[in-house]
Amino acid sequence: MFLIRRPNSLAIERFISNSAGLPLSYDRIGIAGENPTDFKLDEAGAVIGQGKEAFQRARSALMKWRQFELGWVELCPRAAAIEKDTNVAVLVRHVGFWSLNGCRVVYHLGDREAGPLFGLAYGTLTNHAECGEEIFEVSFNPQTKEVIYRIRAASKPHALGTRIGYPLTRWFQDRFRRDSIAAMKRAMVAD
Repeated sequence: MFLIRRPNSLAIERFISNSAGLPLSYDRIGIAGENPTDFKLDEAGAVIGQGKEAFQRARSALMKWRQFELGWVELCPRAAAIEKDTNVAVLVRHVGFWSLNGCRVVYHLGDREAGPLFGLAYGTLTNHAECGEEIFEVSFNPQTKEVIYRIRAASKPHALGTRIGYPLTRWFQDRFRRDSIAAMKRAMVAD
């Protein structure tokens, strides 16, 4: 949903409530972990810390959606559960307008309590400007002690505005990946 000004909290709550009955905008859950030919595949990652304690902070940051603390992108509600089937809205401030986009948590990676990998994926709903799925994960390499944050997305335009402005859409997607990595690095220091 494209808007000329920022929606108020009541409008965002209504959008999320209305999203509950919507289907995903794509056919097969798991596409972000595959190499689909009918979607654009993007991946970015970076070392965001060192050691097991840093990995625990990174895992906690993902559970709190800290990767969305960007200033120009917000996850609503801010304290949404990361449980499967949780509906959220991604609020984006673009150049001169806003968009509100429905998503649903579709699966988890790894274990919240143990193991060297933890993450979640959300899929776009039919009220999202894009169509696809995005994985957010943190991993711990026991040999190097590095904590790595990775984003992997399979997407294609869904809304007419996204199709028309596809080069700008791609620029925003790239910016989101860079800024999300920076947000996770900040979360490692703040937590």
